[in-house]
Amino acid sequence: MSIESYHCPSRGRALTDCENDHASPRVSRYVVSKATLDCMAAIAMLAISWPLILTLMALVRLTSRGPALYKQVRLGLNGRPYLILKLRTMFHDCERSTGPQWAKARDPRATPLGRILRATHLDELPQLWNVVRGEMSLVGPRPERPEFVSELERVIPNYRERLRVRPGITGLAQVQLPPDEDVDSVARKVAYDVYYVERINLWLDLRILAGTALKMAGISYTCIRLLVALPGPEVVLGKVSEEGMSTAEIALREFVTTG
Repeated sequence: MSIESYHCPSRGRALTDCENDHASPRVSRYVVSKATLDCMAAIAMLAISWPLILTLMALVRLTSRGPALYKQVRLGLNGRPYLILKLRTMFHDCERSTGPQWAKARDPRATPLGRILRATHLDELPQLWNVVRGEMSLVGPRPERPEFVSELERVIPNYRERLRVRPGITGLAQVQLPPDEDVDSVARKVAYDVYYVERINLWLDLRILAGTALKMAGISYTCIRLLVALPGPEVVLGKVSEEGMSTAEIALREFVTTG
């Protein structure tokens, strides 16, 4: 299926026509400069990491059948589809007979090398090119597959709030919560995503990047939160006054705490 064939979930119009209907003024000022900073940083990181990326690509080809790079359609800013790049961590065509599935903690579809790449997040390095192309940011909500979005929008209030900014290679939810395995885990991450979208700023991005480095080093989520002063679940999930909270945050808090 081509990118052009995907449509806005629950909207009935092409994703390329989707608009950010209610961009926050608090977000827009930083987002303008964020895209340029992201691109410059991604170019610098590619210049440093390309030998590692090429080495890992060769190892992927040598240890399992199929291409070294994996391309998959994801939804980006305002729900626009794009092709995300990753080092392949699963057996080639593993979804041919099953269709799209959630990744699992001990996913049997993952190759032995793939398990290492996923644990260290080195499989995400090719996404620096997505950042250079303007399709992603270094920090932001992780992009979702369009096959899952319609169902997620149906059961999670204000799910589309996370599409108001470019998706990221890493994000607040990624350094605080384990990988998604079901709708409940996605709902918790959406709460973190909405918190990030409503408060996006350079200082928060720098702390998330620092937290990502700590996570890659094997530091626990609790220690990461304490070391880089990230907001805890009692803040993100809404154990604060509703005064000043957005409608999206209130709805997500109610869904997550009662789900």
